[in-house]
Amino acid sequence: MDSVLQFNSPGLETPGFEPPSRWLMLAEARAVYEAGAALALWPLLQMTPRGDGHAVLVLPGLGAGDRSTELMRRFLRSRGYDAQGWGLGQNLGPRAGVEARMLRKLKSLHAARGKVSLVGWSLGGVYARMMASLQPDMVRGVVTLGTPFTGSPRATRAWHIYEKVSGQPAEDSARRQLVTPTPPVPTTSIFSRTDGVVSWRCSVEQPGAAAENIEVLASHLGLGAHPAVFYALADRLAQPQDAWRPFDRSRIGAWVFPDPARAQ
Repeated sequence: MDSVLQFNSPGLETPGFEPPSRWLMLAEARAVYEAGAALALWPLLQMTPRGDGHAVLVLPGLGAGDRSTELMRRFLRSRGYDAQGWGLGQNLGPRAGVEARMLRKLKSLHAARGKVSLVGWSLGGVYARMMASLQPDMVRGVVTLGTPFTGSPRATRAWHIYEKVSGQPAEDSARRQLVTPTPPVPTTSIFSRTDGVVSWRCSVEQPGAAAENIEVLASHLGLGAHPAVFYALADRLAQPQDAWRPFDRSRIGAWVFPDPARAQ
Protein backbone atom coordinates (compact mmCIF):
# COMPACT_ATOMS: atom_id res chain seq x y z
CA MET A 1 0.00 0.00 0.00
CA ASP A 2 2.59 2.54 -1.08
CA SER A 3 0.61 4.30 -3.78
CA VAL A 4 -1.04 7.68 -3.54
CA LEU A 5 -4.35 8.01 -1.74
CA GLN A 6 -5.65 10.77 -3.96
CA PHE A 7 -7.88 9.38 -6.63
CA ASN A 8 -10.22 10.02 -9.52
CA SER A 9 -9.59 9.55 -13.18
CA PRO A 10 -8.83 12.21 -15.80
CA GLY A 11 -11.76 13.87 -17.52
CA LEU A 12 -13.61 14.96 -14.38
CA GLU A 13 -12.60 18.61 -14.61
CA THR A 14 -16.10 19.74 -15.50
CA PRO A 15 -17.66 23.17 -14.82
CA GLY A 16 -19.13 21.81 -11.57
CA PHE A 17 -15.73 20.85 -10.22
CA GLU A 18 -13.53 23.91 -10.55
CA PRO A 19 -11.16 25.08 -7.82
CA PRO A 20 -12.49 27.71 -5.40
CA SER A 21 -12.14 31.29 -6.58
CA ARG A 22 -9.15 33.41 -5.66
CA TRP A 23 -11.43 35.52 -3.49
CA LEU A 24 -12.38 32.49 -1.43
CA MET A 25 -8.74 31.48 -1.22
CA LEU A 26 -7.82 34.93 0.10
CA ALA A 27 -10.71 34.70 2.57
CA GLU A 28 -9.02 31.71 4.22
CA ALA A 29 -7.39 34.27 6.53
CA ARG A 30 -10.62 34.23 8.53
CA ALA A 31 -9.55 30.90 10.02
CA VAL A 32 -7.85 32.87 12.80
CA TYR A 33 -11.16 34.42 13.82
CA GLU A 34 -12.96 31.08 13.60
CA ALA A 35 -10.54 29.56 16.10
CA GLY A 36 -11.01 32.60 18.30
CA ALA A 37 -14.77 32.09 18.16
CA ALA A 38 -14.34 28.50 19.33
CA LEU A 39 -12.32 29.68 22.32
CA ALA A 40 -14.85 32.42 23.10
CA LEU A 41 -17.71 29.92 22.94
CA TRP A 42 -15.85 27.21 24.85
CA PRO A 43 -18.16 27.39 27.91
CA LEU A 44 -21.22 26.91 25.68
CA LEU A 45 -19.53 24.08 23.78
CA GLN A 46 -19.16 22.27 27.09
CA MET A 47 -22.95 21.85 27.00
CA THR A 48 -22.72 19.54 23.99
CA PRO A 49 -23.29 15.79 24.51
CA ARG A 50 -20.62 13.81 26.31
CA GLY A 51 -19.31 10.59 24.84
CA ASP A 52 -18.73 7.11 26.19
CA GLY A 53 -14.94 7.30 26.28
CA HIS A 54 -14.20 5.44 23.08
CA ALA A 55 -11.06 6.23 21.09
CA VAL A 56 -11.11 8.87 18.35
CA LEU A 57 -8.21 9.01 15.90
CA VAL A 58 -7.79 12.51 14.44
CA LEU A 59 -5.91 12.79 11.12
CA PRO A 60 -4.48 16.15 9.92
CA GLY A 61 -4.57 17.72 6.49
CA LEU A 62 -1.87 18.13 3.88
CA GLY A 63 1.27 19.76 5.24
CA ALA A 64 -0.03 19.75 8.81
CA GLY A 65 0.66 17.64 11.87
CA ASP A 66 -0.84 16.97 15.27
CA ARG A 67 -0.38 20.58 16.39
CA SER A 68 -3.03 21.61 13.84
CA THR A 69 -5.60 19.33 15.49
CA GLU A 70 -4.67 20.05 19.12
CA LEU A 71 -7.67 22.31 19.81
CA MET A 72 -10.04 19.78 18.26
CA ARG A 73 -8.57 16.94 20.30
CA ARG A 74 -8.67 19.09 23.44
CA PHE A 75 -12.37 19.66 22.82
CA LEU A 76 -13.03 15.97 22.21
CA ARG A 77 -11.19 15.05 25.40
CA SER A 78 -13.38 17.56 27.25
CA ARG A 79 -16.39 15.59 26.00
CA GLY A 80 -14.98 12.36 27.40
CA TYR A 81 -13.24 10.81 24.39
CA ASP A 82 -9.78 9.29 24.16
CA ALA A 83 -8.77 11.64 21.32
CA GLN A 84 -5.50 10.60 19.70
CA GLY A 85 -3.29 12.37 17.19
CA TRP A 86 -1.92 10.39 14.30
CA GLY A 87 1.67 10.64 15.59
CA LEU A 88 3.34 10.58 12.17
CA GLY A 89 4.68 14.13 12.02
CA GLN A 90 3.86 16.40 9.10
CA ASN A 91 1.36 15.01 6.60
CA LEU A 92 3.30 14.95 3.34
CA GLY A 93 1.06 12.45 1.63
CA PRO A 94 1.23 8.66 1.62
CA ARG A 95 4.98 8.28 1.44
CA ALA A 96 6.53 4.87 1.98
CA GLY A 97 5.25 3.27 5.18
CA VAL A 98 2.72 5.97 6.11
CA GLU A 99 -0.38 3.95 5.30
CA ALA A 100 0.93 0.85 7.04
CA ARG A 101 1.76 2.85 10.18
CA MET A 102 -1.72 4.40 10.23
CA LEU A 103 -3.30 0.99 10.00
CA ARG A 104 -1.08 -0.29 12.80
CA LYS A 105 -2.21 2.62 14.97
CA LEU A 106 -5.85 1.81 14.20
CA LYS A 107 -5.34 -1.86 15.06
CA SER A 108 -3.57 -0.95 18.31
CA LEU A 109 -6.36 1.39 19.40
CA HIS A 110 -9.00 -1.17 18.46
CA ALA A 111 -7.24 -3.88 20.47
CA ALA A 112 -7.07 -1.62 23.53
CA ARG A 113 -10.37 0.30 23.35
CA GLY A 114 -12.71 -1.35 20.87
CA LYS A 115 -14.10 0.27 17.75
CA VAL A 116 -12.47 3.59 16.86
CA SER A 117 -14.06 6.73 15.42
CA LEU A 118 -12.02 8.39 12.66
CA VAL A 119 -12.01 12.16 12.17
CA GLY A 120 -10.07 13.38 9.14
CA TRP A 121 -9.42 16.93 8.00
CA SER A 122 -8.97 17.37 4.24
CA LEU A 123 -6.36 14.77 3.14
CA GLY A 124 -6.72 13.23 6.60
CA GLY A 125 -10.31 12.43 5.66
CA VAL A 126 -9.08 10.57 2.58
CA TYR A 127 -6.99 8.40 4.92
CA ALA A 128 -9.99 7.92 7.21
CA ARG A 129 -12.24 6.72 4.39
CA MET A 130 -9.50 4.41 3.15
CA MET A 131 -9.01 2.81 6.57
CA ALA A 132 -12.74 2.42 7.09
CA SER A 133 -13.01 0.66 3.74
CA LEU A 134 -10.12 -1.67 4.56
CA GLN A 135 -10.95 -2.35 8.23
CA PRO A 136 -14.68 -1.68 8.74
CA ASP A 137 -14.87 -4.05 11.73
CA MET A 138 -12.47 -1.77 13.62
CA VAL A 139 -14.17 1.53 12.77
CA ARG A 140 -17.17 2.91 14.60
CA GLY A 141 -17.73 5.79 12.19
CA VAL A 142 -16.04 8.36 9.96
CA VAL A 143 -16.34 12.15 10.02
CA THR A 144 -14.48 14.13 7.36
CA LEU A 145 -13.86 17.88 7.27
CA GLY A 146 -13.51 19.48 3.85
CA THR A 147 -12.26 16.23 2.32
CA PRO A 148 -12.12 15.90 -1.48
CA PHE A 149 -13.32 12.36 -2.10
CA THR A 150 -15.15 12.88 -5.39
CA GLY A 151 -14.59 14.95 -8.50
CA SER A 152 -11.11 15.81 -9.76
CA PRO A 153 -8.05 16.41 -7.54
CA ARG A 154 -7.47 19.50 -9.67
CA ALA A 155 -10.66 20.99 -8.24
CA THR A 156 -8.57 21.97 -5.24
CA ARG A 157 -6.00 24.71 -4.69
CA ALA A 158 -3.58 22.17 -3.21
CA TRP A 159 -3.11 19.46 -5.84
CA HIS A 160 0.20 20.88 -7.11
CA ILE A 161 1.49 21.17 -3.53
CA TYR A 162 0.43 17.57 -2.94
CA GLU A 163 2.38 16.39 -5.95
CA LYS A 164 5.45 18.37 -4.92
CA VAL A 165 5.65 17.20 -1.30
CA SER A 166 4.52 13.60 -1.86
CA GLY A 167 6.40 13.00 -5.07
CA GLN A 168 3.33 11.29 -6.50
CA PRO A 169 0.67 12.26 -9.06
CA ALA A 170 -2.67 13.50 -7.81
CA GLU A 171 -4.54 11.27 -10.25
CA ASP A 172 -4.84 7.60 -9.17
CA SER A 173 -7.93 5.97 -10.60
CA ALA A 174 -6.81 2.55 -9.33
CA ARG A 175 -7.26 3.64 -5.72
CA ARG A 176 -10.52 5.56 -5.94
CA GLN A 177 -12.60 2.48 -5.10
CA LEU A 178 -11.17 2.68 -1.56
CA VAL A 179 -12.10 6.31 -1.02
CA THR A 180 -14.85 7.53 -3.34
CA PRO A 181 -17.56 5.01 -2.38
CA THR A 182 -19.22 5.59 0.96
CA PRO A 183 -17.40 3.53 3.61
CA PRO A 184 -19.41 0.62 5.08
CA VAL A 185 -19.70 2.44 8.43
CA PRO A 186 -21.67 5.52 9.55
CA THR A 187 -20.20 8.40 7.55
CA THR A 188 -20.55 12.17 7.85
CA SER A 189 -19.02 14.73 5.51
CA ILE A 190 -18.76 18.23 6.95
CA PHE A 191 -18.14 20.79 4.22
CA SER A 192 -18.38 24.52 3.49
CA ARG A 193 -19.47 26.22 0.29
CA THR A 194 -17.04 29.01 1.19
CA ASP A 195 -14.08 26.60 1.34
CA GLY A 196 -11.17 28.41 -0.30
CA VAL A 197 -8.99 25.32 -0.87
CA VAL A 198 -11.27 22.43 -1.89
CA SER A 199 -14.25 22.73 -4.19
CA TRP A 200 -17.16 21.99 -1.88
CA ARG A 201 -18.76 19.76 -4.53
CA CYS A 202 -15.83 17.36 -4.07
CA SER A 203 -16.91 16.88 -0.44
CA VAL A 204 -20.57 16.03 -0.99
CA GLU A 205 -21.52 12.52 0.16
CA GLN A 206 -24.39 10.57 -1.33
CA PRO A 207 -26.92 10.50 1.53
CA GLY A 208 -27.93 7.02 2.60
CA ALA A 209 -29.07 4.86 5.48
CA ALA A 210 -25.96 5.82 7.47
CA ALA A 211 -24.38 8.56 5.38
CA GLU A 212 -24.96 12.30 5.42
CA ASN A 213 -23.65 15.79 4.76
CA ILE A 214 -23.43 18.66 7.24
CA GLU A 215 -22.82 22.11 5.84
CA VAL A 216 -21.14 24.84 7.89
CA LEU A 217 -20.08 28.41 7.11
CA ALA A 218 -16.32 28.15 7.45
CA SER A 219 -12.97 28.44 5.74
CA HIS A 220 -11.06 25.30 4.85
CA LEU A 221 -8.22 26.15 7.23
CA GLY A 222 -10.74 26.89 9.99
CA LEU A 223 -12.68 23.63 9.81
CA GLY A 224 -10.53 22.02 12.49
CA ALA A 225 -11.16 24.82 14.99
CA HIS A 226 -14.68 26.05 14.26
CA PRO A 227 -17.43 26.12 16.89
CA ALA A 228 -20.10 24.77 14.51
CA VAL A 229 -17.81 21.90 13.55
CA PHE A 230 -17.12 21.14 17.22
CA TYR A 231 -20.85 21.07 17.93
CA ALA A 232 -21.46 18.70 15.02
CA LEU A 233 -18.57 16.46 16.06
CA ALA A 234 -19.87 16.18 19.61
CA ASP A 235 -23.35 15.35 18.34
CA ARG A 236 -22.15 12.72 15.85
CA LEU A 237 -19.63 10.98 18.09
CA ALA A 238 -22.02 10.76 21.04
CA GLN A 239 -24.45 8.50 19.21
CA PRO A 240 -24.75 5.01 20.66
CA GLN A 241 -22.92 2.38 18.68
CA ASP A 242 -25.18 0.73 16.10
CA ALA A 243 -27.88 3.38 16.65
CA TRP A 244 -26.97 5.99 14.05
CA ARG A 245 -29.43 8.75 13.21
CA PRO A 246 -29.09 11.71 10.82
CA PHE A 247 -27.91 15.05 12.17
CA ASP A 248 -30.78 17.31 13.28
CA ARG A 249 -29.71 20.77 12.19
CA SER A 250 -33.01 22.31 13.28
CA ARG A 251 -31.81 22.37 16.90
CA ILE A 252 -29.47 25.24 16.08
CA GLY A 253 -30.82 26.69 12.85
CA ALA A 254 -29.97 27.30 9.20
CA TRP A 255 -27.86 30.34 10.04
CA VAL A 256 -25.29 27.94 11.55
CA PHE A 257 -26.07 24.76 9.62
CA PRO A 258 -27.54 25.54 6.16
CA ASP A 259 -29.45 22.87 4.28
CA PRO A 260 -26.71 20.90 2.45
CA ALA A 261 -29.25 19.66 -0.11
CA ARG A 262 -30.47 23.08 -1.20
CA ALA A 263 -30.18 24.15 -4.83
CA GLN A 264 -26.60 24.44 -6.02
